[in-house]
Amino acid sequence: MIKVVLIGSGNLASHLSRALIESPKADCVQRISRNHTNKSYFDPSIPVISELSDLVDADIYVLAVNDDSIAKLSKNLKHLRGLVVHTSGTVAMSALDPSLRRGVLYPAQSFSLEKKIDFKKVPLVLETENENDYKLLSDLASELSDIIYKLDSEGRQKLHVAAVFANNFSNYMFSCAEELCKEAGISFDILKPMILETAIKVQGLSPIESQTGPAKRNDQQTIKRHIEQLEGDKKLIYKNITDSIIKSFKIKEENGKKL
Repeated sequence: MIKVVLIGSGNLASHLSRALIESPKADCVQRISRNHTNKSYFDPSIPVISELSDLVDADIYVLAVNDDSIAKLSKNLKHLRGLVVHTSGTVAMSALDPSLRRGVLYPAQSFSLEKKIDFKKVPLVLETENENDYKLLSDLASELSDIIYKLDSEGRQKLHVAAVFANNFSNYMFSCAEELCKEAGISFDILKPMILETAIKVQGLSPIESQTGPAKRNDQQTIKRHIEQLEGDKKLIYKNITDSIIKSFKIKEENGKKL
């Protein structure tokens, strides 16, 4: 049984706690929460403390806290003998205090408190300083998810940037589309099947292969009509993304001619 202490009370901590509760070979022996926020999202069987001095012995301590807190918090954990891992996609493992056994357990997924998720399908990205600790962290990760990757801090940071493009930016595009629909008195529901189809399509095709639309075709008349309908940031976003798509397919075409 792998004993785990969970430090945090946010979105990720709540989902991790559920996954740990469901695992037959991992035991969440304690959770630390300074302000006890979101306590209704956590299993009441997990003992909760508010002071670092009350931490119990465990195999792994998971810091599910915001990025800016990781380094400072880790300096107060020097007395721990277990493996201490943070869950950030952008913070280097070296941000953890060097006196600790250090590692990273980064779930490459977006989490919301209210939305339940199948943690077995969440890709987990791992990093440690030595092989023994990697074996321990990998054993825990395998209990939580069926999808495990090993990446160093540089690779993980690049992955996180890619995730922002794939998830956060695309979701903002949905928000822009919803606003445009509202302005025209159109239900955003009309676009949901298209959004879902695009997400399904990239499961089997590369995004560049599944690209459609006027920018890919370099349909300047349609592009001009679209731009005339837009104002402010949306006009600028449309122009920049359209120019980027046109440029990408010109390069793709030129590279194809060279082969």
